[in-house]
Amino acid sequence: MHDKLADMAELLKLLGDRMRLAILGLLQERELCVGDIVELLGTSQPNASQHLRKLKSAGLVREYKRGQWVYYSLNLNDFPDLRIFLSQLPGRKERLISLAELPDRK
Repeated sequence: MHDKLADMAELLKLLGDRMRLAILGLLQERELCVGDIVELLGTSQPNASQHLRKLKSAGLVREYKRGQWVYYSLNLNDFPDLRIFLSQLPGRKERLISLAELPDRK
């Protein structure tokens, strides 16, 4: 039980960061590359990459390469309740509009 509580505490600490929550919210809509995330959130590439690395390390995000681009997507298989939580993040409509304007990099 203690290990499960420790794991939950670490997950909540990870989710306590505004930028990481915003990234998860974006990835909930569609897979994105770092450049897309930088543009949508108005942050630097190193900052976005650092947050993505932490999310990937926790198992919340997976990455794969398509051509020259590395894409990130949600990996909530081990966190089914988190999908409900993420669906409540504010700004969902605005994110969808912004994402619709991004080019597809295939």
